[in-house]
Amino acid sequence: MTYDFTTLGAIIGLAIAIFMIIKKIHPAYSLIAGALIGGIIGGGGLTTTVNTMVTGAQGMMSSVLRILTSGILAGMLIKTGSAEKIADIIVQKLGEKRAVAAIAIATMIICAVGVFVDISVITVAPIALAIGKKAGFNKASVLLAMIGGGKAGNIISPNPNTIAASEAFGVDLTALMIKNVVPALFALVATIVLATILTKKTGKTMISDADLEKRENSNLPSFLAAIAGPVVVVCLLALRPLFGISVDPLIALPLGGIVCSFATRNIKNTISYAEFGLSKVIGVSILLIGTGTLAGIIKASALQVDVINILEVLNMPAFILAPLSGILMAGATASTTAGATVASQTFSGVLLEKGVSAVSAAAMIHAGATVIDSLPHGSFFHATGGSVNMTIKERLAIIPYEACVGLTSTIVSVIIYLI
Repeated sequence: MTYDFTTLGAIIGLAIAIFMIIKKIHPAYSLIAGALIGGIIGGGGLTTTVNTMVTGAQGMMSSVLRILTSGILAGMLIKTGSAEKIADIIVQKLGEKRAVAAIAIATMIICAVGVFVDISVITVAPIALAIGKKAGFNKASVLLAMIGGGKAGNIISPNPNTIAASEAFGVDLTALMIKNVVPALFALVATIVLATILTKKTGKTMISDADLEKRENSNLPSFLAAIAGPVVVVCLLALRPLFGISVDPLIALPLGGIVCSFATRNIKNTISYAEFGLSKVIGVSILLIGTGTLAGIIKASALQVDVINILEVLNMPAFILAPLSGILMAGATASTTAGATVASQTFSGVLLEKGVSAVSAAAMIHAGATVIDSLPHGSFFHATGGSVNMTIKERLAIIPYEACVGLTSTIVSVIIYLI
């Protein structure tokens, strides 16, 4: 079999993209430039390279469309106060004695119902800091509880990374979300254990009054109103596995957002809240287009075959490619969404040819993409650190712990496939 580009070209293109991202050039431009240079170095020629990049970007359009409409739900949950209300109730019900679990579970649920993981952390942060100060926790333990909970919720959510993985493998979004429920629960347990250990570590920065934000809870909706939108989304997406009735996320996600606006009595603000949600997904949508150009080059290169040959030489089974590619690509791009997308787009064909089921392969890639996705050259690292006023040095110290959380869900996802 012949390929348009060499493995070396694909690797150089990826390396260039990583370098440019580290140098603070916009990730989308970095990925496009990496794809262009890698394609030319890989021997494809300018015309073939550009055509392949365009084809790769075109392959992302169905995902981008669904992600754009998901912004309606995210915007409604955030602007109506629904996300904050859900988090507040969970923390209240579990109480200070179970503060670590409460913070992790709250972030997990907020992310699982369709709020992006970084926004989930930012949303829960004021509540988590307040209860963390009362309980005498340090910032590191509170942030890890939120990040770990967010990672657990992310792999069972209708978020951009899940949509991209399901699209690449042609599997039902609901089926992929359900596939990682058990890995998500194990990740949650790992989060609670590790964050609890961190609460007892000395020498960590404690939460001060200056870190706390004053909140006006009187304007938050009721709990039933807050969960109305997410419940509708879950019910609509569950129709296919339960009754064979297919409701596309393109319909389910914005409909849930509209229900949220009605339930919280914010009908007059529907348009402005939807526009706010759109502003939150435009960035990731543009990122996916850039990701698609690089994914197109990598997919059309000999990289996937060479990787399989290396695995065979090492006497490793082909399915290992799924979690391994998710880990490496997410680390390279410092993004769960970009990592899951590049890995899925590049290796879906090979994994299916090797007999790995589509939903299992997508689940393993998706779980793997949460291991080292929060490296400093990505926005998640800085957004989450900023949510608790943490220095870069302090934020760096959290990475090994959150990697353990992602690795837990990845290992469990692999075990489930083997069983």
